[in-house]
Amino acid sequence: MTLSRTLLAATVVALLAAGCTGKPAAPAPDARDADEKAAPAAATADTREIPVIQEAFLTPMTPADNIDSPASWTTADGERWLIATAKATDKLVVYDGQTGAHLRDVGTAGKGAGQFQRPNGIAVVDDLVFIVERDNHRVQVLSLPDFNPLLSFAAEQLQKPYGLWVNKTDAGYQVYVTDAYMAGEDAQGEDILPPLDQLDKRVWRFDVARDGNALSAKTAGSFGDASPEGALRVVESIWGDAANDRLLIAEEDETYANELKVYDLAGKFAGKTIGRDVFKAQSEGIMLKTCADGAGWWLTTEQGKGRTVFHLFDRKTLAHTGAVTGAKVANTDGIWLDASASERFPEGVLYAVHDDQGVMALDWRDIAKALQLPACQTP
Repeated sequence: MTLSRTLLAATVVALLAAGCTGKPAAPAPDARDADEKAAPAAATADTREIPVIQEAFLTPMTPADNIDSPASWTTADGERWLIATAKATDKLVVYDGQTGAHLRDVGTAGKGAGQFQRPNGIAVVDDLVFIVERDNHRVQVLSLPDFNPLLSFAAEQLQKPYGLWVNKTDAGYQVYVTDAYMAGEDAQGEDILPPLDQLDKRVWRFDVARDGNALSAKTAGSFGDASPEGALRVVESIWGDAANDRLLIAEEDETYANELKVYDLAGKFAGKTIGRDVFKAQSEGIMLKTCADGAGWWLTTEQGKGRTVFHLFDRKTLAHTGAVTGAKVANTDGIWLDASASERFPEGVLYAVHDDQGVMALDWRDIAKALQLPACQTP
């Protein structure tokens, strides 16, 4: 996603203007994300010595698709599908998760079941794929392997949704969805950030129940801290750790900080942020590597235009473990960790979007070797 870099002065001026007219500023009809409209930030030399890992593969590059986020699923006969959202062409792109070869496209542009408008965040749980659609303001759930639409929900609550995390529970699924609503745009087309006390609905929670292939959803509330430290100014990526009652949410307002906010699953800010001291560019995709003994690492994304850096933090202490980068991968939005064993990736694989054009793969063995990580048995 990478939304706009909103200046406080522009926010204040625009809000005062809205107060005088009695009308909120109206956003211009522009399908692009705000970072695509704004001039890029000035680049600075990056002299950090970070281990470089050769990508296992790169999928075909399709710039017209504007690939945003990946997820993966293993079929009954052992094939792995890598499924990515294409937000410019309103579809899902399916690749071979072992080789990166293109397999098929799914969906068309529209508002109907199985159609998409600006699909962004994606997650696979069991035989379900959850997709956030920014411009349909909803979450849609499809069954696998047939991509049959089963449910859409949240259109009444969401304004500008982007990312999600799905937590499987005994009762079904808890779905957390980030909502980057804004207070309009200024004269230059830059997004106007709402005041902190209006950021209390940055994340929505929904409970999804399942009875066979019948799904139903109900709203479970929303949250967002109003303090300067805990406020979620610009949001997209979110992931959770149910065992440790923890959410990590990427702060994407670069005029404030490049960091991750720590919340609990109930939506309360934990009073802690991480990453500000090591991130040199916008924070993006988040995943969690879990080990059978309860250990593990958070995998987070520093979205450098010239190169992506993946930072690892200890699962329990949140201490910075180290960082790696790929030989080619850059400008990454979404990532997906598939920890299941396969012939090509016996200890798992990290998939990451490359420059809005495709997806690359990093073998977990290479990441672990580069950072001298201890062995991690998958639960």
